[in-house]
Amino acid sequence: MLDEMTSSQDWEQGRGATADGVAWGLVAAPTCLEDLERVERHLPEILGRALARSWIDAGFSKALQRDPKRLLQAYGVTLPRSVELRIEGREGARPRIVVSEVGRGFRPRRLMYLQLVMVAGR
Repeated sequence: MLDEMTSSQDWEQGRGATADGVAWGLVAAPTCLEDLERVERHLPEILGRALARSWIDAGFSKALQRDPKRLLQAYGVTLPRSVELRIEGREGARPRIVVSEVGRGFRPRRLMYLQLVMVAGR
């Protein structure tokens, strides 16, 4: 059942699993997004999985809010030093992840942002 989760410390160490033993990885194998081209191509899908999981998993959500880049690293996703992840949003709202390029001599440049929204129709 999804209501019994391990601690947020477990998520930060990449050991997240539900009480019934189901592990939810973000990537199938260790992934190094070593340049901005790969970041822009692959990171939206990875962060989409992370955001979706954060909707249903409180421990994972807390770890994501605290340090998204560290959480990705724990799950086998390595980002360049020049890439910064920032969580935006008010308490209780669905988070938005802002991905920026940072470096010496220039202001951070936003590469993308991701936010899941729920849409229902009839």
